[in-house]
Amino acid sequence: MTLAEILTGELDHEMATTRKLLERVPEKAAGWKPHPKSMSMGELAQHIVNMVRYAEPTFAADHLDFADPGTAKYNSPRFETTAKLVEMFDRNLGIARNAISGASDETLRGHWSLTAGPRKVFTMPRVAVVRGFIISHIIHHRGQLSVYLRMNDVPLPPIYGPTADEMT
Repeated sequence: MTLAEILTGELDHEMATTRKLLERVPEKAAGWKPHPKSMSMGELAQHIVNMVRYAEPTFAADHLDFADPGTAKYNSPRFETTAKLVEMFDRNLGIARNAISGASDETLRGHWSLTAGPRKVFTMPRVAVVRGFIISHIIHHRGQLSVYLRMNDVPLPPIYGPTADEMT
């Protein structure tokens, strides 16, 4: 089994759960925040959707510079509706899946860097970028989103097992 096959299997599994949570984001609560320093529910959900896209630049070049004027031109889409959120998630997931599944083991073992001008944020093998910076990062924010949903009385789907709302 190749590294790409392992990663796409994990991606498919985790993103199926993520999609179930995104489908439940209530539009009327998109501006809700648990704390003034927190992102709103809509911002958090949109951040999750945007994170999936980072697989594309991970394989397009050997680094991504957030300070580069070309990078700065990309404006992260804002939450509009739950339907658009899920549609964008599906599109971004397709892009990510294609980027990852098309990578050789050699490419996945190759290093990739995230920079902000002269400051290097990190350098690691692409396989670690996909696993840590993309998949785990999304799982982290998915956990936050599940708390936001719970605090708004939105029934939670099973994540790694049954929830109080859905026992299957």
